[in-house]
Amino acid sequence: TPWGAPSDALRFGTIGETRVVFLARHGRGHWFSPSGINYRANVDALKRAGVTDIVSVSACGSFKSELYPGLFVAVDQFVDRTFSRDSSFFGNGCVAHVSMAHPVAPKLSERILAAARAEQIACAPGGTYVCIEGPQFSSYAESLTYKAAGCDVIGMTALPEAKLAREAEISYATIAMVTDFDCWHPEHDDVDVAAVIEVVRANAQAASRLLARLLRDFPAEHEACPNGSDRALDNAILTAPEARDPALLRKLDAVMARLNGKQAGT
Repeated sequence: TPWGAPSDALRFGTIGETRVVFLARHGRGHWFSPSGINYRANVDALKRAGVTDIVSVSACGSFKSELYPGLFVAVDQFVDRTFSRDSSFFGNGCVAHVSMAHPVAPKLSERILAAARAEQIACAPGGTYVCIEGPQFSSYAESLTYKAAGCDVIGMTALPEAKLAREAEISYATIAMVTDFDCWHPEHDDVDVAAVIEVVRANAQAASRLLARLLRDFPAEHEACPNGSDRALDNAILTAPEARDPALLRKLDAVMARLNGKQAGT
């Protein structure tokens, strides 16, 4: 892509009548750290492939006793605590400000919850995901701070992914898979990779069932998003047409495809 290489090769297939594209966010074999992922290249590559809806799966810690390890959470809000990632396709030469007030596409989230119910998989509706830079887990003081602020889960990968999807006018939703109680919990051990991986592996089958059901039941045509995620660039670009940087515009050919009146990738 104009933003570099995505994390891995895109894998194409069909589930039911739904055409599907899969991208391993960390690369197969878990090559990339959360900070090392080229989020712009990933979202741009999916846009060029014709993707209209992104469903991400993210391992997360929990700040609430009722959000137990093994539970899925269809989060609907994000708090960004990252600091060293490219979080926008736009910038000097073409300035744009999209709304992130409601970052998750509600119809997509509803379909995730419906698929979970159909497969009898426990999935909590709504919640706030705080995304930290990592790769270290949070300190005890940080964990208490996020819990006191009302956050529900903590992870390292949903941002800037959700922001870039909004700029690319792709509907986005995250399934947060709770793997542990973050270190605030007095009756549980501190977070470690072994414990996280154990829960991830135990729930891999459930995640696969949920996604397969979601995709089998997915509508043939993209549904217009109530929060405008698929038209996020309407009135978002501030730079006058004659002042826009041609080099940046060339990189934005897929992201701005609708405004330019052409299909992404053409």
